[in-house]
Amino acid sequence: MPESVFTPFKHHVFAILWLATLVSNIGTWMFNVTSGWMMTELSPSPLMIALVQAATALPIFLFALPAGVLGDLFNRRKLLFWTQIFLAAVLFIFTALLWMGITSPWILLAFTFCIGVGTAFASPAWQAIVPRLVPRDVLASAIVWNGVSMNIARAIGPALGGFVLAAAGAMATVFIDALSYLAVAAALLWWRTTAAHADTLPREHLSGAMRAGIRFALHSKPLRYTLIHALAFFTCASAYWALLPMVAKELLQGGPGLYGILLTALGLGAVTGAFLLPLMRRRWSASTNMTLATVSTALCLVMFALGQHPVLGIMAGFTGGVSWIVAVSTLNYSAQVALPDWVRARGLAIFQMAVFGAMAAGSLGWGQVAIVSDLPPALLASGLLALVLIPVTYRFKLNLGEHQDHTPSGHWAEPVPVTLISHDNGPVLVTLEYRIDDTDRDEFFKLIREMGTIRRRDGAIQWGYFEDVEDHGRFIEMFIVESWISHLRQHGRVSAADKILQDKIFALHRGAMHPRVTHAVTPQSESHQTAVSQTHYDI
Repeated sequence: MPESVFTPFKHHVFAILWLATLVSNIGTWMFNVTSGWMMTELSPSPLMIALVQAATALPIFLFALPAGVLGDLFNRRKLLFWTQIFLAAVLFIFTALLWMGITSPWILLAFTFCIGVGTAFASPAWQAIVPRLVPRDVLASAIVWNGVSMNIARAIGPALGGFVLAAAGAMATVFIDALSYLAVAAALLWWRTTAAHADTLPREHLSGAMRAGIRFALHSKPLRYTLIHALAFFTCASAYWALLPMVAKELLQGGPGLYGILLTALGLGAVTGAFLLPLMRRRWSASTNMTLATVSTALCLVMFALGQHPVLGIMAGFTGGVSWIVAVSTLNYSAQVALPDWVRARGLAIFQMAVFGAMAAGSLGWGQVAIVSDLPPALLASGLLALVLIPVTYRFKLNLGEHQDHTPSGHWAEPVPVTLISHDNGPVLVTLEYRIDDTDRDEFFKLIREMGTIRRRDGAIQWGYFEDVEDHGRFIEMFIVESWISHLRQHGRVSAADKILQDKIFALHRGAMHPRVTHAVTPQSESHQTAVSQTHYDI
């Protein structure tokens, strides 16, 4: 394995937080073993067992976007600290209930759901701080090591959880998980972040910030393509996660020990896959690696369905673990490089919504299929669907944002209104006038449509371009933004990559040195005087 893969650990903050999260992840997997096996004892129905996985995944689907907004608008370290305290408190309460003998399938699902809520509010911020912990050139390795942390925990936690569960009962594993969250909280207290760049604009409202995140995802091709792959893969892969307790108990005729061993095999496979990833990235594209991961996942599902022997089950788990880390790391990196910092937590939250929404829907769906048609057909059907979706998703290429510079360029000149205008005045109409020669029309049309995607991505609610029928060669681009402050935020969001595209369009302009730009807002005063700002060089 190349030495560069270990480079993230040269950055002490990353190393300390990684170790703390490893401890927490081990506790989490101990709890996962406990909750999954407790449900087999409390209610052996396939649907109820699948609901444990759904109760973990559904909160992330429901709350990830608001959590992402909080991660973008507030201090991420403080947000993470308080979510760890919340998670520890929930688990201490559950420990007390188990000590008093108060438990039922629905109590278990309720506390599992609460753990999912805490995870939902922590996950986007955790993902978003990674680029602050390491330089960009080792970001891919840092993302892989975050996956390795989870999967080392998956290799250790289930076996340890199964042992503690058998030796000391569920109360002990839940209590240990609570302590693990306190370890992360202590590491976050130790970390002293540098002061972020002060934003002179008022903080976005929750609803507006959520709309901005969704708008970005809809109009960012690199992120949108990543989401398509995530939905396809995790809908199918959710089958073996949701039904694994039944695979251990019914197909392999085992107990909690075997269930823990299967999860350990998944974890060991994932760690192995992490060491294979650098070689795979050098040899093949991200899309090809995603295809290989999907094929391996289908093989894992078939082996679980037809193996009927613990050794084959362990081999299936190892295969699934390798494919899992390859898929998760590939998709996570593709999402990270698609996002500028202003929307990073929101974009990663939307990515996680796709992942866990697919996991929740898949868990419920495959659990229902197992009830109707039995367990092996459900596993085989999920594997077949994974293979069928490969040609559908392959044309949506990954890592499209890898070579784009998302740093703010500041190349838009600040507009100077000639009348007083408040931040909430709007909508705002922005127009640009171009002079284009006939020989450049086709190139202009291609570039301006690409620019339209960027306008919408960064805040425009409407966009279009028009040709003057009375003045040949004169084109007008227009876009509308919700309010004056929304347009000012656009100025802070334009990136160096956007400037490259703008320069290409401006190079086609014939006439004045730069296109003429105007800004107009809906009249708000009693005189209904429209505030207009004109800029003759940049937006």
